[in-house]
Amino acid sequence: MVLKRRNHGRNRKGRGSQGVSVVCDGCGGRPPKDKAVKRFQVRNMVDSSSMRDIREASAYENYQVPKMYLKMQYCVGCAVHRRVVRGRAREARKIRDPPPRRPFARK
Repeated sequence: MVLKRRNHGRNRKGRGSQGVSVVCDGCGGRPPKDKAVKRFQVRNMVDSSSMRDIREASAYENYQVPKMYLKMQYCVGCAVHRRVVRGRAREARKIRDPPPRRPFARK
């Protein structure tokens, strides 16, 4: 059988079986926890037009509206369909460096 990825699409080095499955946020399927594509999503609680109304009506000068912190977990099929991950060429697969991080800017 052809070996496509050196980790077989999973992240469970030395742990026989994961035993835990997570619920896919796209289709409701149950991929194993180590195989699911996990992304952390930070969203505002309100949309931009409501944010402007809140800012105008607020008694505080610089009030920060709280954010929602969501951990999204997808099966591989849903992650590819929603373009969370993409198929990469053979040469691009060999690049193992993590993506560059944006510097944290304080206001």
